[in-house]
Order: sequence, then structure tokens, then C-alpha cells
Amino acid sequence: MFQYTEQHYKDVNYSGRDLREGELIRCTFERCSFANASLEEIMTSGCRFIECDFQGTSLNGSIHTESAFENCQFSEANLFVSRFSSCKMTGSDFAGANMDGITLLGGDWSYTNLRRARLEKQDLRKIRFYEADFSEANLTKADLRDCDLTRAALDKAKLQGADLRGACMEGVDFKTIVVKGARMDREQAVMLLRSYGAKVD
Repeated sequence: MFQYTEQHYKDVNYSGRDLREGELIRCTFERCSFANASLEEIMTSGCRFIECDFQGTSLNGSIHTESAFENCQFSEANLFVSRFSSCKMTGSDFAGANMDGITLLGGDWSYTNLRRARLEKQDLRKIRFYEADFSEANLTKADLRDCDLTRAALDKAKLQGADLRGACMEGVDFKTIVVKGARMDREQAVMLLRSYGAKVD
């Protein structure tokens, strides 16, 4: 168990290190590599990670509160039952990451790569997913109420039974998604109809 507060690290290589059960408070990491490191049950609060590498990193059971992960690489990372509360994840890549049982509470996930992510039955309410890539993602029965999905890519995403009411979906190509069984509000239904050429008065 370790704890670091208000430290600044730049271009440090932590690859393969055992950093389990530590606590990081208001620390900043720039272009650091945590590739294939063990960060199980680590806690971060008010930290900032800029262009850091978490490829293949074990982050299962980790808890992050009001931390920022900007343009970070999480491909093939293990995020099983991890928790992100009010975090800024803009531009980060989660290709192939294990997100089973993850908890997302608010925050900004704009421009993230969530292709093929398995987020079925997840509570994703009020999260900002501006221009996020959900192509082929599994969002079956996910709660997406009041999300910002402006210009999000949802090509071939599974949205059966998802709740989209109140979500901003400007610029979304409805013709590329399956909305059968999804709950939509009146404004979204009009956008869906117009995408197929209907004239709605």
C-alpha cells in the first residue's frame, strides 16, 4: 500500500510494475507508460493522466474520482468492476478492453474509442459522449437517458431495449443503428423518421 499526493511525473516507465492497492491524490502523469502493470484496486482522486499508456494494464477493482485520462491508451486493459466517477476521459482508446461490470458515474467521455465495447445493461445516464465511437458496441438495455451523444458513431451498435429518452442525438446517423425495442422521446422519433426521408409537421 502506498500513497502519493500532488506529485508530477513525466516520461516515466512503470511498465510491468506491481502498483496494486495504492492511492494517488492530485498527481499528474505526462506520457508515462503503465503497460502491462498491475494496478488492481488502485485509487485515484483529482489526478491527471496525459497521453499515458495503459495497454494490457490490470485495473480491475480500481476506483477513480474526478480524475482525468486525456488521450490515453487502454487497449486490452482489464477494467473489470472498476469505477469512474465524474472523470474526464476525452480522446482515450478502449479498443479490446475488458469493461465487464464497470461503473461510470457522469463525466466526459467525448472522442473516446469504445468500438465493440460491452456495456449492456449499464447505467450511463448524463455522461457526455460527444463524437464517441460506439461502432458495433453492445448497448443492449443500457440506460442512456440525458446523455450527450452528439455526432456519436453508432454504426451496427446494439441498442435493443436501451433507454435513449432525453439524450442529445444531433448528427447521429439513425440509418446505421438498430433501434428495435429502444425507448425514445418524441424529438428522437422525429429525427429517426426524417433520416428516412419522412416529412414531419
